[in-house]
Amino acid sequence: MPFTQDAELELSFDAKLIPASLNERLAQHDLHIRPLASTDYDRGHIHVLASLTSVQDPGEDRWKERFHELAQSTTSASKYFVVVIVSKHSDKLVATGTVFLEPKFLRNLASAAHIEDIAVDHTMQGKGLGKVLIQALTTLSESQGAYKTLLDCSDDNVPFYTKCGYETKGVYMAKYN
Repeated sequence: MPFTQDAELELSFDAKLIPASLNERLAQHDLHIRPLASTDYDRGHIHVLASLTSVQDPGEDRWKERFHELAQSTTSASKYFVVVIVSKHSDKLVATGTVFLEPKFLRNLASAAHIEDIAVDHTMQGKGLGKVLIQALTTLSESQGAYKTLLDCSDDNVPFYTKCGYETKGVYMAKYN
């Protein structure tokens, strides 16, 4: 499948919010970073997420409903930005990550950003794509005025996120329903 240019896609947010320098860096690997597109279900978005955790395929129709829901959120106080890295050779996704903004009453009604769902296809791990995603998502959170950017990770991933400029703060707890 030939590579599809950003201008031909329905993107979830303005691609100009992602630093051009990241695409320049990825070009040497025949890769491209951009916002999630409405046609990325067919490019393997669910497959890439499955490299992170178990994922149930919602089907294309439900996936597109969620895409449009998240795309519309970029004009509200709670904003979701999903970024993907695409192989120019195959036009398939090889990595994805999300940052969302949580409006707060703290810090003069500022927002806190949360990075989630950093996933890199198993065949592409070890090539620095996770770091590129973190840089893109951190830049997005800062450009949206977040006073801090948070992420949760396993103990095994702490060294990686430390290299990306993050530091350990507090304890993460969860209750799954």
